[in-house]
Amino acid sequence: MEEMEVPTEGLTETINEKAEGKKEEERERWTMYVALTTAFIAVLAAVSSLLAGHHSDEAVIDRVKAGDQWSFFQAKSIKAEIAASTDKILHTLSTKPVDDNSATLARYEKEKEEIKTKAEEFENSSEDHVAKHGTISKSVTIFQVAIAISAIAILTRKKILWYAGMLLSIAGIVFFLMGIL
Repeated sequence: MEEMEVPTEGLTETINEKAEGKKEEERERWTMYVALTTAFIAVLAAVSSLLAGHHSDEAVIDRVKAGDQWSFFQAKSIKAEIAASTDKILHTLSTKPVDDNSATLARYEKEKEEIKTKAEEFENSSEDHVAKHGTISKSVTIFQVAIAISAIAILTRKKILWYAGMLLSIAGIVFFLMGIL
C-alpha cells in the first residue's frame, strides 16, 4: 500500500500567512491602545493646564486685593497720624478745653486691624494658589513628556517606551491630585 501524500507545502504557507495576519492584527490593536491612552493623557494635560492657569490667575487677583488692602491700611494710618497730631497741636495751643479725638483714634486703630487681617488673608490665599499652580504645572509637564514618549513608542514600535509613558502618566496624575487637594 502506498502512503498518502499530504500537501505540506501549501499548509506551511497557509500557517505562515495566518501567523503573519495575527501579528499584524496584534500590532494594530497595540497601536490602537497607545493612541487611545495618548489621547487620554492629552485630555489630562489640557485639564491640568487649564487648572494651573486658573490658580495662577487667582494668585495674581488675590495679590492685587492684598495690595489694595495694604494701601487702604496706609491711608488709615495716615488719617490716624493726622488726627493724633492735630489733637496734640490743639491741646498745646488751645487755652480752652478741646474735644478729645481718642474715640476717632480708637476707631482708626480698630479699622486698621480689620484691614490688616483682610490683607494677610489675601496674601495667604495668593500663596496657596501659587503653590497649587506649581504642583499642577508639574503634572502638565509630566503629561506632555508622557505624550511624547508614547508617540515615540508608536514610531519605534517599542512597548517599553509605552510602558514608560504610562508610568509617567501615573506620576502626572499624582501631581495633579496633590495640586487639587
